[in-house]
Amino acid sequence: MTADVIDIAVVGGGIHGAGVAQAASAAGYRTLVLEQTALASGTSGRSSKLVHGGLRYLENAQLRLVRESLRERTLLLSLAPDLVHRVPFFIPIYRDTTRRSWKVGVGLSLYALLGGLAPDTQFAAIPPRSWPDLDGLDTSGLQAVWRYYDAQTDDAALTRAVMKSAVSLGAELACPAEFVSALRTETGYRITYREGGTGYERNCRALVNAAGPWVDRVAHRVTPLPPAPPVELIQGTHVVLTGGLTQGVYYVEAPRDRRAVFLMPWKGRTLVGTTESPYAGDPALVHPLPGEITYLQETVHRYFPGQDLDVVDSFSGLRVLPRSPALPFRRPRRTSLVREVSGRTRYIAIYGGKLTGYRATGARVVAMLKDTLPPASTRSDTSRIPLSPD
Repeated sequence: MTADVIDIAVVGGGIHGAGVAQAASAAGYRTLVLEQTALASGTSGRSSKLVHGGLRYLENAQLRLVRESLRERTLLLSLAPDLVHRVPFFIPIYRDTTRRSWKVGVGLSLYALLGGLAPDTQFAAIPPRSWPDLDGLDTSGLQAVWRYYDAQTDDAALTRAVMKSAVSLGAELACPAEFVSALRTETGYRITYREGGTGYERNCRALVNAAGPWVDRVAHRVTPLPPAPPVELIQGTHVVLTGGLTQGVYYVEAPRDRRAVFLMPWKGRTLVGTTESPYAGDPALVHPLPGEITYLQETVHRYFPGQDLDVVDSFSGLRVLPRSPALPFRRPRRTSLVREVSGRTRYIAIYGGKLTGYRATGARVVAMLKDTLPPASTRSDTSRIPLSPD
C-alpha cells in the first residue's frame, strides 16, 4: 500500500468524470481519476452521439438547460472541429403526428432566441419540391418538413479527448482500476483502490462520484454513507442498420407511443435510437431487448419504408433519472449535483446529465469544491482548450 495526498479524486471515466478532471486540472488542482474498465465504457460510449441544445426539452419548459446546452454546443463546435460536426436535422410533420407545424415553428423560434440568434440556430421550412431528396422519406400525408441545425459526435472519442486534455494538464488516470472504499477523515477522504493487482491507499481533500449508472453503488462504498436522491435507471437502446442516410438527422415520433426518436447517418450506416424502459440489475449487464429492436425497426419503416431494416449492431446504455410516476421522456434531464448537507463540501455525486453539458458540469463541481481546497494557480480555461482526437 502507498500513501500520499491529492486534491480531488474522481470515480468514473465517462464524459462527466473526464470533464471534472479537465476542469480541476485546469484550475491547478492535483487530480486522480479512477475508471474500472475503460474510458467511456458505460453510457458515455452508448449515447445517441449528439451534441445538441435539447429542442424537445422546451416542451417541459427546461429553458435553462436548453440555453446552457446551446452555449456548450457552440463552444464544442469551435474547440473540437474534428470531433463535433454541425449537421442538419429534419422534423417531418404528418397528418397523424402530435406536433403541428406551427407549434414546431414556434419551438424553433424560441430555440434560436435561447441560442442568441447565432448563425447555427437558423431554421427553415423545406419546400415540397425538395422532399423527394430527403433519403426516401415517406411523403404520404406529409404536411411540412422543418430543418434546423445541431451537432453530432463520436461520444467515446470525445470522452477520450477530454481526458487526454486533463492528463496534459496534470491529471493522473488509473485505468482499469477498481474503487474499493472511501473513509471520511478530518481533512477529506482516505480512498483505497486496486490497479494491476496492487492495492493503493491515498488521501484526498475531495471526492467526486461520477460513476454514471454505478453512482449509487459507489456511494455505498463511502463511509459515512453520503446523501442520495431517489433515482431510477432507464435503459436506452440503439440499433445500427444497413444502408445509410445522407442528408442529415431525422427527428421523428415513434408510431407506437409518440416518443422522440432520432434516425441519423453513422459511419456509412443508419443509427436509430433510443428507447426508454426501467432497468434493474447490474449496469454492466444491460443489453438490447428484442422488443426494443422491433420498436425501433417499426419507427424506421414508418418514415422510410424503402430503408433496409437489417440490424448489423445494437447497444444499450443507462440514464440516471429522478424517480417519478411520470413516463421517462417526461422527466427532467438536468444534472443533479448532490453534496453533504452541512460543513465543507468534500463529496459531490453527479446524477444524470447530458453529453453536451459535460464541460459546464465540470466547472460547477470545481466551483463547489473551491472553499475546501487549498489555493491553486490556474493553468487554463476549459472554454478555450482545443480538443483533438486520439
